[in-house]
Amino acid sequence: MTPHLAGAQAIISGDDLPISQALLDQAPQLSLIGRVGASLGNIAMEAATRRGIIVMNTPGVDAVTVAEYTLGLLLALVRDIVPAHAALAAGRFDRAQHSGAQLQGKTLGVIGLGRVGREVAQRAAAFGMPILAADPYVPESAVSDLRVKLVGVDEVLSQADILTLHTTVLPNTSALINVAALARLKPGAWLVNVKDARLMDDNAVLAALQSGHLSGLAADVLAADSPLVGHPRVVHTLRMRDNTHEARQDSSRLIAQQVLDALRGQDYRNAVNLPFMSGHEFERLQPQLHLAERIGALQHALGQAAPIQRVSIDVRGEEMQDLIKPLTVGILRGLLAPALGEQVVNYINAPVLAAERGIHVTQTKGLHLKDYPNLLSCQVHWSNGSEIVIAGALFNQTEPRIVQVDRYRTDFTPEGVLLVMGSYDVPGVIGRVGTFMAEHGINIASWRTSRAEKGGNTLSVIAVDEPLDAATLTALREQEFVRHLRQLLFI
Repeated sequence: MTPHLAGAQAIISGDDLPISQALLDQAPQLSLIGRVGASLGNIAMEAATRRGIIVMNTPGVDAVTVAEYTLGLLLALVRDIVPAHAALAAGRFDRAQHSGAQLQGKTLGVIGLGRVGREVAQRAAAFGMPILAADPYVPESAVSDLRVKLVGVDEVLSQADILTLHTTVLPNTSALINVAALARLKPGAWLVNVKDARLMDDNAVLAALQSGHLSGLAADVLAADSPLVGHPRVVHTLRMRDNTHEARQDSSRLIAQQVLDALRGQDYRNAVNLPFMSGHEFERLQPQLHLAERIGALQHALGQAAPIQRVSIDVRGEEMQDLIKPLTVGILRGLLAPALGEQVVNYINAPVLAAERGIHVTQTKGLHLKDYPNLLSCQVHWSNGSEIVIAGALFNQTEPRIVQVDRYRTDFTPEGVLLVMGSYDVPGVIGRVGTFMAEHGINIASWRTSRAEKGGNTLSVIAVDEPLDAATLTALREQEFVRHLRQLLFI
């Protein structure tokens, strides 16, 4: 084990340091990985997520720098700058051999219109280039001011004089530029790739260069053993796209601040494996997440000693409808954390851990007894056939309150030390419990009792100032009016 990793809580790295499973194994206390820049290609994301390790990057900080470099490589390619420089340095310059092409009037095809793609489009427009772009996640309204026409990938390929790649590598974009795609390009087109080598089939590109169908390639991402390295029609560098003083300084400052904020629990902006929106959205969700976690924790505390089979979520109100995903994650975290002991359970890995345990999560309707404008309900089903419904709401948009436990309407704050007592609806229960508490030196802070029907059973939630010891709990459980009793401790 590397000594300085053994106690590390966070790692900040550039994309030249692989964060592998082996490295993660050397850092048992790791809770956060900060990546300088946007690249995430060599991080063991699945392993980190399962461990509950947050992975964050700094997307967009280097967008201008990368866009400038894209245009720089493009100019070097179409104007034959690199061979002309090398010829002059060798003392054999022949101007006629280095005739190039101008950008004005050439159609630029952009695949991937994220931050970098948009910056490239803006700069290409200044050269007088018509711009076609393909990106299924970008609406027309987002490009109206960029002089960009959104079309499909096939149209970009068939119409572009110059093609530049800025899309993320996904199963449907890996080797996007293959034999078939290259055949759709105009004869004599140019290709630029500063994004990821995996977007291209190198052998297919090599064949297109050798046949003359492709005039040239500018790349910043080729592997050292690529057959394209050293080809006379290829201008290549290696990971120079964001290599400026400004980009390094901005990215380094930003990731350091992001990591500190996350370690302090203040913000999780740009967390790529958080299963819902981070940043200011996360800050706004804190009260709702707190309510969801408390509902999950109550389910665990009141639940059965049997495996959980299903968790059903029901919401009421437009605000809650929009938050199904984070609320579900909050419930799972509250439900699983006390059950898994020392294992880290957080918003990152709670869904993964639930899935590993065969817990099926569904959205349902009809769990509510009370009518609140915004309400969150959760029903947990155990393998022995038992089930519990707990519902909660936010009072004053900040205070979590539990308003339903199964058939019982209630109203209590899930904080401090609580006794949840089922009893029979008979006279004298409150007085006898009060006397019992007084005899044992226990002060009652609040008491909420509800019943499903007159003369049936009741459910009481009693807040006390300090926990009851085991002997006192046993003595209270043995009272003839008590059906069941649980003590819950909330920090």
